[in-house]
Amino acid sequence: MRISNISTLMALALLSLIVGQVTADSSAGNRDAFVAWTVTDLAVQGPLAGLEGDPRRGRSVAISPAKGNCLACHVMPVAEQEFHGTIGPPLAGVASRYTEAQLRLLLVDIKQLNPTTLMPSFYKNPAELQRVAKRYQGKTVLTAQEIEDVVAYLTTLK
Repeated sequence: MRISNISTLMALALLSLIVGQVTADSSAGNRDAFVAWTVTDLAVQGPLAGLEGDPRRGRSVAISPAKGNCLACHVMPVAEQEFHGTIGPPLAGVASRYTEAQLRLLLVDIKQLNPTTLMPSFYKNPAELQRVAKRYQGKTVLTAQEIEDVVAYLTTLK
């Protein structure tokens, strides 16, 4: 192979990597965009954006201090973490107390049910938020996929 052919192949390979990264970033941006939801019978009946949750990922999101941080306020069946909060109710057995749709509403915007709660609304429409730090403007706390993952996890806690 001649040097010009090798250079051309290398340039094409580099270009495909760049285009692939831009495409991945674009689809991630779409995936993370806010999807409207509605409350019916004190619940959000269907999965956000039609997504399917994964309980294993949901557990990780729930106990992550950078994501759900549920352990800050709730006792959970998570033996590997020593300290659990006691401000909110224990989450063991939460699936026996609430339906999947009710759990979804509790996560996306608990203030619809309890306006005085300290628990944040993890998936409220960013356009409705006020006095938000610049780096959080236009964003939800969790993505629609993360909400569905946490819902899937919580439904295992019977």
